[in-house]
Formats: sequence, structure tokens, C-alpha cells
Amino acid sequence: MIKQTTAVALALVAAAFASAPASADDRQSLVQIINAIEAGWESGDGTPFLNHFLDFPGARYIESGGQNEGLDDLVTHHVEPEKDALEYLKLDISKIETHIEGDFAWAITDVRVQAKIRDGGREIDRTGYGTWLFRRLDGQWKVIHTHSSSRAPRKSNPDHTHKH
Repeated sequence: MIKQTTAVALALVAAAFASAPASADDRQSLVQIINAIEAGWESGDGTPFLNHFLDFPGARYIESGGQNEGLDDLVTHHVEPEKDALEYLKLDISKIETHIEGDFAWAITDVRVQAKIRDGGREIDRTGYGTWLFRRLDGQWKVIHTHSSSRAPRKSNPDHTHKH
């Protein structure tokens, strides 16, 4: 009887801590957040970052070898200043692949960055990948970390194939 009661108690505890399975709404929320951040980058508007990123001590956001420490650093020293430094910025975040495990989620994306720098007129056209980490807090998904890396497109080599 004690073994059976212990087994039932453990099952109830495990059920209490189990998170609801990922829903289509959760996946759509992650995609909507990424799309809002994409629009914020392009327009130099930090509002989507402030709305969707979790601001916490130790937060770091990494982009092609550089990093911003904390949400304020990302918005005030990266997102907003680019609006004045660039003649245009076109960011294409595509092939958004989401994964959800309880209150933790991540997304893997393709990224293309096209821009023209005002000072000197240099044009940028880079492709790469992004990783997004999310945490659900009080029913809302928040970005807790991003990492993107891009480079100039490589010339095609018919003898070389690349698999993901």
C-alpha cells in the first residue's frame, strides 16, 4: 500500500510540474515576436525590443562577432543608431523553425541583411542564420537571448554540397 501511495503521489507531482504541450498559438506567438523584431530593426524602433525581450542582469545579444550587454545597450547603441547611420536597411528573417519544451522555446532562422551606409555609400548584402531563445513568463513569451551570424554570399561551387 505504501509503494502504491508513493507511486500515485509521485505521478501527481510530476503532472503538476508538467507544462502544457506546445500549441499552434505558442508557435504563432514566437513567429509574431520575430516578425515584430524584424520590423523594429528595419525602422530603427526599439519599441518591439522593449515589448518582447526580457531585460535581466547578464543578458547578451550577439551578432556576427559583436555583442550587446543588456537590453538598453542593444536598443540605444545598436538598433536606434542604425536608423541614422544607414540609408536603408532590409532585413529578411525567413524559414523560422520553432521548438517548444514547456516554458522554454527556441527558433532557428535564415537571415539576409541588405543595407547601404550613409557615410561612403558602401552597400551590404549578407546571408546567415539566427538563433532565438525564449522563456514563457506569466503566459507571455519573452526573448532571452539572440545570436546571429552572417557573411557575404559565397560563390557557388558545383563540386561542394552543404547539408544542414
